[in-house]
Amino acid sequence: MKRNSNGFLAWGLSLICLLTSCGEDRSGEYYALIQTKTWIYEVMQQYYLFYEDIPSEDRVDYFDKPQEFLKSVVSDKDGKNGTIFSHVDSVFTESRATSTYPCFGFEAALIRTEEGNNVIRVLYTQPSSPASEAGLKRGDWIIAVDNKEISASDYYTDYIERPKSSHTFTLGKYNPYTGNGDNPDEEEGEYTDYVEFDTLGTVQLPAPRYVEEQDVLDSKIITVGSHKALYILYNEFGETSDAIENIISQATGQFDNIILDLRYNPGGYVSTSQRICTLLAPQTAMGQPMLNMIYNDKINMTETLTFDNDLIPTGGQLQYNNLYVITSGNTASASEVVINCLRPYMSGRIIQIGAPTFGKNVAQQLFTDESAPNIELWLTTTYLSNSEGYYEYYDDGLLPDHEMEEDISGTLGEFGTDGDQLMAPVFYHIMNGGFPVTESPEDGSSAETLSRNGYRISGCRLLESSIDKKPRLNLLDK
Repeated sequence: MKRNSNGFLAWGLSLICLLTSCGEDRSGEYYALIQTKTWIYEVMQQYYLFYEDIPSEDRVDYFDKPQEFLKSVVSDKDGKNGTIFSHVDSVFTESRATSTYPCFGFEAALIRTEEGNNVIRVLYTQPSSPASEAGLKRGDWIIAVDNKEISASDYYTDYIERPKSSHTFTLGKYNPYTGNGDNPDEEEGEYTDYVEFDTLGTVQLPAPRYVEEQDVLDSKIITVGSHKALYILYNEFGETSDAIENIISQATGQFDNIILDLRYNPGGYVSTSQRICTLLAPQTAMGQPMLNMIYNDKINMTETLTFDNDLIPTGGQLQYNNLYVITSGNTASASEVVINCLRPYMSGRIIQIGAPTFGKNVAQQLFTDESAPNIELWLTTTYLSNSEGYYEYYDDGLLPDHEMEEDISGTLGEFGTDGDQLMAPVFYHIMNGGFPVTESPEDGSSAETLSRNGYRISGCRLLESSIDKKPRLNLLDK
């Protein structure tokens, strides 16, 4: 909230007068309090993509904490769906690949069922984490914690982001209400024998700890008829692309299609997206423009990244047919760069399946200052366009060739298998060269609803997903 400028100015002058009273000049303390925010404001005036939207200096509060100060001055265009793209980070001793806080190492959605129960649906677990050690796995329903009902207010903080102690999770088997049965009261809406969840047992979660978050969560060679496909579940564009490069290098010659699963990938480093684009692009793209970074009119510059063969340690390009990319509304930032920048060079060969992507077409550049050694300012400085100049996907995201939403209240099978809902159209296309024809339900005939992130919920209500809270990152670290 912006404070009254006249009142703030008078208060600031009063503070200066107080600090210089009694013959002792303490104004240095005043300037020390505002120095970091003054630096942020000055950097924004020059480099911020939306500098024209910054409020005048007499309308800002330099006594806010750095992150709150930044939130108070950024443009409405610098964010989406409650996410602000520019941000201030503290410098941690932990690796960037490590969770910010001690945690259990799993991601999940909070769902309210038809009976009004709050339950947690596990989306995936990190390897070598407390969650995986306890045996928690994708698709599990958590129906109680420490023998108590699950509260919507503490779900994310207490169990996902920063749990403070171990917990006992009660697991259940979901029995969706079908309306079938022999109970005579059913016609009166009193299906008294119906039990929404069968209790399966409990799992004891070890104490939370820092968890190494893997860029590649899963990979495998899949046989699809007479074809072989390399499946990669890629969850973050980390500071290097070593993991995905090693997987592809070891599998070279064993596949004729690639399935890149980005459904839960919120982005990361632009430099890593350049290396992955180069790895996946055809030989004809080498040396050609990949990504144009368009700065504000004060900088008046467009910087271009190319498909650079020198970035590929093994040298030479992959030989394969199609690149299938699985997306959702959580596919964002650097993930969108890969799709958008490969499309001009892989027409008809890059095939997007799932829900439209998040729609983040800008990047954040790192700024630091010696006077604030523990602060990293990641400021939105550029639009990101492909070689054809296209970057207008902020509103609608990148649209799939075959639209399909993951039903997170339905069967969540193992990634990259027949039990994985989003794999069915991929397998069909590999086998038949096209997509199956689907019939749209008549108006009012479906109990399914679509969340803003492209999840499909059958007969339930999605309250929150921990994936939604991951920062959408396009980081320029140079």
